Amino acid sequence: MSDHYQVLGVDRNASQDEIKKAYRKLAREMHPDVNPDPKIQDRFKEVTAAYEVLSDPDKRSSYDRGGDSYGGFGGGFGGFSDIMDAFFGGGGSPRGPRPRMRQGQDALIRVTIDLKEACFGTTRDIGVETAVICTKCGGDGCAAGTSPRTCDICKGRGEIQQVTRSFIGQVMTSRPCGTCQGFGTVIPSTCSECAGDGRVRARRNLDVKIPAGVETGNRIQLSGQGEVGPGGGPAGDLYVEIIVEEDDFLLREGDDLHIALSVPMTGAALGTSLSIETLDGKIDVEIKAGTQSGQIIPIRGKGMTRLRGGGRGDLFAHVAVEIPTKLSRRQEELLKEFADERGDSSDSNKVTSRKESSDTNSGFFGKFRDVFKN
Repeated sequence: MSDHYQVLGVDRNASQDEIKKAYRKLAREMHPDVNPDPKIQDRFKEVTAAYEVLSDPDKRSSYDRGGDSYGGFGGGFGGFSDIMDAFFGGGGSPRGPRPRMRQGQDALIRVTIDLKEACFGTTRDIGVETAVICTKCGGDGCAAGTSPRTCDICKGRGEIQQVTRSFIGQVMTSRPCGTCQGFGTVIPSTCSECAGDGRVRARRNLDVKIPAGVETGNRIQLSGQGEVGPGGGPAGDLYVEIIVEEDDFLLREGDDLHIALSVPMTGAALGTSLSIETLDGKIDVEIKAGTQSGQIIPIRGKGMTRLRGGGRGDLFAHVAVEIPTKLSRRQEELLKEFADERGDSSDSNKVTSRKESSDTNSGFFGKFRDVFKN
C-alpha cells in the first residue's frame, strides 16, 4: 500500500495549499491527455486517489490515524474540478447564460466611380439594406406588455449539468439548455414584427464621402453603420469598397496617368501643338520638331491626387507618329521630291538594330498599340 504523502511528494505536516499545489503539478505531467503511457496513467490514478484523501480534512485525519487509505472518488467532484483547475485555471465552474443582446456583424457594399471622381473625390448617396433595431419592441423581442422570464428547466443558468462516471471517477459535464437555447430566459410571447430577434431588415440611405486619390480595392469604414446585433445589440461597421472604372483614354499607374497621343507625320517633323483631354479639361501639348514615335512627353501635376501626402502625380503623353497609308498623286510627287532632297534613296535605308527597335516600342507605348490602330 502506497503512502499518500510519498505519492504526492509532500511532508506529513504539509498544509492544504502545499498538497493542492503538489497535486496540480503532478496532474499537469501525468494526465492521460498529456502522457498516454499506461504506466503513467496508473500512476495518475494513484496520485488522484492520494489527493482525494489528503485534500479532505476528515479523510486525512482518518488516514493519519490508520483508517481507510482508499478515499476513492465518492466524496464529490473535488478531484475532477482540481484537474480542470490544473489545466484550465479553474475550469470546472459553469459558464453561465449567454446574453441575448450581442454585437452585430460588419457589412460590405461596393461603389463604382469614374476616374475623375477618384482623382478629385466625391460624395455618393448610397442605399444600404441591413438589420436595424425593431422599433415595435425596442430590441428585446417581446410582445407589448411582456418581458423575458427565467427558464424553468435550467433555472436561469443557461446550461444543463450531467454526471457521468469515468476511470477517474464521477465527471460533471455541462451543455446548453435546449429550452432557452443557453440564454437562461425564455420569451413567453414574441414580437410580431421581428419574431423575437429584436431586429428587422430595412433599407436606408447614407451620404458617403469618397476622398480624392482612392483606387480600386480601397475601403471606407463607417463605424456603427453595419448590422444591428441580435437582441438589439450594438451595430457593426459598414465598409464601402471602391471600384474605379477604366477610362477610355487615360491609363492609371499609381498616382500617374498615361495617354496615347497620335501626331501627324508633318506635325512630328515640323513641330506643332495638339489639344488633349485631361481630368482638368482640355490643354495644349507642344510637339517639338523632330519628335519620334515612342517619345514620352511629361505633363507635370496633371495626374491623380495622392491619397496621402497631398499633391498630384504626372500625366505622360506617349507619341505615335501617324504615317499616311493613302496618298494622292500630288502628295506622292511632293514626298519623292522631299526624299530626293534628303537623299533618302533605297540604297541608303538604315537597318534598325533589335535594341533600337525594342527601345522605341518599349514601356507604356506598347499598351496603346490598339488605340493607335483604331
